[in-house]
Amino acid sequence: MRLLDRYILRNFLQAYLYCIAGFISIWLIFDVSDNISTFLDQHLPLSRVLHYYLTQIPELLVILLPVSLLLALLFCLGRMSRANEIVSMLTAGVSVPRVLLPLIAIGVLTSVASAVLNYSLAPHADQARRTFLEGVHSRRQEKEVIGQIFRNRSDNRTWFIQHFRPGENEFYTVQILQQDGQGNITRDYLATRVFYRPESKVWDLQLVKVVDYDPAGNIKQAQIRGSLLITNWSETPFRLASANYRAESLGVAELRDYLNFNADFPATLLAPFATHLQYRLALPWACLVVVFIAAPLGIGFSRRGILSSVASAILLIFAMNFLTHLFLALGEGYRIPPWVGGWAPNIIFGAIGLCLFYLRAANRELPRFHLAWSRLS
Repeated sequence: MRLLDRYILRNFLQAYLYCIAGFISIWLIFDVSDNISTFLDQHLPLSRVLHYYLTQIPELLVILLPVSLLLALLFCLGRMSRANEIVSMLTAGVSVPRVLLPLIAIGVLTSVASAVLNYSLAPHADQARRTFLEGVHSRRQEKEVIGQIFRNRSDNRTWFIQHFRPGENEFYTVQILQQDGQGNITRDYLATRVFYRPESKVWDLQLVKVVDYDPAGNIKQAQIRGSLLITNWSETPFRLASANYRAESLGVAELRDYLNFNADFPATLLAPFATHLQYRLALPWACLVVVFIAAPLGIGFSRRGILSSVASAILLIFAMNFLTHLFLALGEGYRIPPWVGGWAPNIIFGAIGLCLFYLRAANRELPRFHLAWSRLS
C-alpha cells in the first residue's frame, strides 16, 4: 500500500469510526432511557440485557453504515480540499480516480459487511425485539400461535392446528385433510400431537385417528394408531408457520424458502416477500452508491464550492432514501415488479454517482446543484 493510500485511509477511517460509534452511542442512550425501568422492575440479569442489545446491533449497523460513510467522506475530502491537499495531489500527477481508489475499496468492503449482516441477523432484529419485550411483560420467552390453518395447494392437503410455538417442531391437536384433484376428501388425520424429525424429514403423528373416505364421502375405514410415520409429505414447520411471518422479519434464505414453498399463492400475496428479497439483496450496495455520489461532491477547490457540494450530496442521499421506501411500498402493493421495487433506487442514483465521478475524473464542471439549493433556501 502506498503512502498516499495510508494517509487517505487514516484520515477517513478516523472520521468513519467516530461516526459509527457516535450514532450507536446516541441510540443506546435513548433506548436504555426508554427501557431501564422495565429492566429494573422485572429484575432482568445483565447477560439477558446484553444479549438483547447484541441482537439489535446488526440492524442498526445496516442503517447507519451508509449515513456514516456519507458524513465521513464529506468531512475527510472537504478537509483535504480546504487544505489544498487534493490540488497538490493532482499537481503531482495523481488522478482523481487514483486518489479515491482506497475510499472506493472501503465502500466495497462496507457493502460486503452490510450484505453479511443483512442476510439474516438484521432482518431478525425486529422480531427479536418484539419477542424480548413480550417475554419480559408476559414472563414467556415465545409467543404461542392459536388456530393455524395451512393450505398446501400443490399436494391438495389442508392443516388445522390448534396451537404451536414458532421455531419448534411440535404441533398439538392437528387435523389434516387429504383431497383428490376434484377437491373430494380421501383421508382425514386427527392427531393429538404431531412431531417433525428434520434429520430424516419424517412426520410423526401420535395418538392419531385415520379415516378413509370413498368419492361419495362415505367412510370406508377408520383406525386409531399410537404412532404413524409419514415420509413423503413436503410440508415443514417453517412452511406451516409461514402465514404468521412478515416479509420484513425474514432473512434472504427464509424469503427464498417462502417463495419456493408457496409458489402457488396469488402474485399479490407473494409480492411483499418477493420485493423484500430483492430489497435485501440490493440494500448493501447502497453503501457503494453513496461513495460514488459523495466522493466527487466532497472534492472542492474553493470554500464556496465545498459547501454547495456537501449540501448537494446530502440532498441526493435523502432523495435516494425517500425513493427507496417509495419503490419498496409500490413493490409490496404489486404496482411494480419486485426487482424494480428493490433495485431501482440503486440503479438511478448509481448512474448519477457514476456521472459525477466521470465529470470529476475528467476535471469537468459538476452540475450546479447549488443553484437549485439556493432557490429552495
